[in-house]
Amino acid sequence: MIKKSGILAILFAVVLVISFMGFSQPAEAETIQVGAVFSLGGLGDLSFNDLAYEALENASEDYDVEFDYIEPDSSADFDPSLRRFAERNYDLVLAVGFLQEEEVRQISQEYPHVNFAHVDVAHEPAIDNVRGMLFADHQSSFLVGALSALVTEEDNVGFLGGIDSPLINKFEGGFVQGVEYIAEEDKDIEIQRSYADSFDDAARGREIALGFIDDGADVIYHASGGTGDGLFTAAEEEDIYAIGVDSNQNWISPGHIIASKLKNVDVAVYNTIEDVVKGDFEGGRNMEFDLEVDGVGTTPLESVIDEVIEPELDEEDREAILQMKEEVTAPHAERIEEIREKIIEDEIEIEDWSEIGRQ
Repeated sequence: MIKKSGILAILFAVVLVISFMGFSQPAEAETIQVGAVFSLGGLGDLSFNDLAYEALENASEDYDVEFDYIEPDSSADFDPSLRRFAERNYDLVLAVGFLQEEEVRQISQEYPHVNFAHVDVAHEPAIDNVRGMLFADHQSSFLVGALSALVTEEDNVGFLGGIDSPLINKFEGGFVQGVEYIAEEDKDIEIQRSYADSFDDAARGREIALGFIDDGADVIYHASGGTGDGLFTAAEEEDIYAIGVDSNQNWISPGHIIASKLKNVDVAVYNTIEDVVKGDFEGGRNMEFDLEVDGVGTTPLESVIDEVIEPELDEEDREAILQMKEEVTAPHAERIEEIREKIIEDEIEIEDWSEIGRQ
């Protein structure tokens, strides 16, 4: 007969065996923390800051991800903002925009155990714990430049830039070369160009756009963040056409924005966060997203409503966009697609003005 003390010893041994066999409840997966420092202009730019934020929200819905973010008031805020997340050992620190290049390079080397991802910058030489995300903005800008040249009735188009910098020069250069590609075949087209020295000055954007219009422009493309809101206002006031940038901005001034040049920052940021979640993040590399992988592109030119802006439209806006597309962009959709294929196949070479400077 087994004594009571013996029974207790046996039960204790069984418990130990079960524990070591892994029958206890598994530990919950660790929450991934992401800290984002946006570029100047912050959220509400209807451009790359908003796209990055959308990726953060989507990742937090799909995975065990928590995120925090900072909207700097000036470039002086970049350093302390990035350090705040790095010092707290966030799993990923996301820097949005080329203006943070020097700060990311410095701070990432001070915190080598922290993963960094940087939108719109390719760090050279590469940094072991930094993933650069670069976009072929000159390719997609070439497409909307060609579209502008096909659409203009005054043979006069404009480019409105934010801050005069290598990145925005890349947009400008692609646009100019796209216009000239069509102009060489058909007609002489004047190209007006100006920089607002800001990504969040809509009043200055409107002022520049009105100047372009006074000098004959009837199609204007912007790469200026929130400054572009002023262009859209001017386009409505003077009944000319505008082209949006980075995200689908066609709904902002229905019937006046003939297309938007797309940069899929949301996809690139989401995929990077997903890599961190799955343990697949690799630093020390610069990734380029081009036309071939749909990293950049344009909104549809055919007579359809883009699904992404459908919720933003009432019936009047919907009709204005459809009528504009039918009359203005749909006739050129096939031609722009042909140009897109030629770029992908390297039949059209586009100079990158971020490398060679403005021409």
